[in-house]
Amino acid sequence: MFRANALRSAARAVRQAAHRPLQVRTVFAAHGTADGQLVNVMLPKGSPEWTEVRNASAGLPEVVLTHRHMCDIELLLNGGFSPLTGFMNKAEYEGVVENMRLPNGTLFPVPINLDVSDAKAKEIEASGKDSVVLKDQEGNPLAVMKVSDMWSPDKQREGDLCWGGDPEHPAIDFLNKQTQSIYLGGSLTGLGLPPHYEYSDLRKTPAECRELFEQRGWDKVCAFQTRNPMHRAHFELTVQALAMDPEMKMLIHPVVGMTKPGDIDHHTRVKCYKEIMPKFPEGRADLVVYPLAMRMGGPREAIWHAIIRKNYGATHFILGRDHAGPGSNSAGVDFYGPYDARDFALKYEEEIGLKLLPFEMMVFAPDHDRYYPVTQVPAGLKQLKLSGTEVRRRLKTGDEIPEWFSFKPVVDILRKANPPNHKKGFCILFTGLSGSGKTTVANALQEKLMEIQDRPVTVLDGDLVRQLLSSGLGFSKEDRMLNIKRIGYVASLIMKSGGAVIAAPIAPHATAREDFRRFTEEFGGHYETHLSTPIETCEVRDRKGLYKRARSGTLKNFTGIDDPYDIPENPEIRIDTATSTIAKSVDTIVGQLMGDGYILSEAEAKAI
Repeated sequence: MFRANALRSAARAVRQAAHRPLQVRTVFAAHGTADGQLVNVMLPKGSPEWTEVRNASAGLPEVVLTHRHMCDIELLLNGGFSPLTGFMNKAEYEGVVENMRLPNGTLFPVPINLDVSDAKAKEIEASGKDSVVLKDQEGNPLAVMKVSDMWSPDKQREGDLCWGGDPEHPAIDFLNKQTQSIYLGGSLTGLGLPPHYEYSDLRKTPAECRELFEQRGWDKVCAFQTRNPMHRAHFELTVQALAMDPEMKMLIHPVVGMTKPGDIDHHTRVKCYKEIMPKFPEGRADLVVYPLAMRMGGPREAIWHAIIRKNYGATHFILGRDHAGPGSNSAGVDFYGPYDARDFALKYEEEIGLKLLPFEMMVFAPDHDRYYPVTQVPAGLKQLKLSGTEVRRRLKTGDEIPEWFSFKPVVDILRKANPPNHKKGFCILFTGLSGSGKTTVANALQEKLMEIQDRPVTVLDGDLVRQLLSSGLGFSKEDRMLNIKRIGYVASLIMKSGGAVIAAPIAPHATAREDFRRFTEEFGGHYETHLSTPIETCEVRDRKGLYKRARSGTLKNFTGIDDPYDIPENPEIRIDTATSTIAKSVDTIVGQLMGDGYILSEAEAKAI
């Protein structure tokens, strides 16, 4: 059992730490705490209390944290999520979901949950312990959590009330597909922050930021949130914020945790920020990164960001167009209006205790060679702007990105990190019934690709992968899904190095194909290619007699007979090899690759 004296010592030390004075000015008061101090649940490393809790934690059930959990726990442990002292218990969770309030009435808009599987929940219950140890992927214990609640959440209600209910919203998609079924809630006793090995000079805790501002005498600090590279419009916006008050200072405070799937990686973004910082007036701006896991939650997230910046010591916060917006769904319908988040957060400005600075979209006026808020452009002036979609297109194609839009060093960094499609890897994921022609078309496609382009081409055939990569797996649904995940992981590594991958498993389960896509599409083109050949044709082609054995019952779990096949709803390519020849099938795939710029024609190649 977890020794009672260890818990008492830990609790006493945490209470003392939580009230340890930071000697900061009133203007820097933390959010929602009675004395205005940041929550501090960390035990001093090496102290007797730390050693006792650390040793006792070895006998506790362990929960290995996901990337999302790691981001959340760091901001719980360092006070960024003040006044939270741990992952939300059931009452806190329900209050936040229902009305953005903690049980004591404090405003907090986003649920911070620790989710675990049913199996892990049963293991914790069976242990008889009232606490668990939370570890990172390498097994380092980060905190002990005293479990106060364990429950099955209403995910539908969480998604509807927090994020608007559209199943395609990134937060709801994550909730439905990647969040486990049981939530654990309880207070934390911190043993150590998650380790980081990059940008150590830019990673500062809220307490360290406050101390920095105090040392510099920064009484007015405006924070700017970004998850994208800063282009000239962003820079001009922050400069205009500085111009509002000669005493104002600017904290460029980008996210380096989790952002929207498909966003530019944080290493590239931080390099861009570093290029821009010298352009600010000397002594009036600084760059600090922080490990938030964004939910892309628009209105609620705007309030959340403001609260976090208050905890980091900022006095002002910029809210612009489409703040924390996830864009639109597959039907082209925006999840939120362009100023929904900004206007919603402004209603809570006084309660948050942070001055919110609303900004309009910035547009460029070439006649004046300057940026204006869109509502303040002098009459008759031409306006220029580039959408994010257009910028991404130009990066893919290599087309010019004008200097009025972005600084040349920033564009150079982005081009290195985002080469045009003809320099990226790609993956063709064949899926279809046994006998649909996957291996045959894959082999023919490999030969054609080696003829017309220079990337190395790797074929991951289903049977061969089964013999090597997944030799220990059976044919249960779980094992089949794990097999596809493994293939997807290998494919992603090849694509990351610029190679072409042809994967040819049956891949019968839609969920596994989605997991595969998540692995690969970050590094290049992903083409789910459904060979929709009718089962009658597949049976005629069956030289091994597999269908006959499956229909007679001597072969179990055979896809299409006694094991279901999830027909792809929206594959990039669909081919019926009963009516399409092998050559035509290959031409269809190659034509798609050429149309998207992953393969160049001879004329295009010569022009480069």
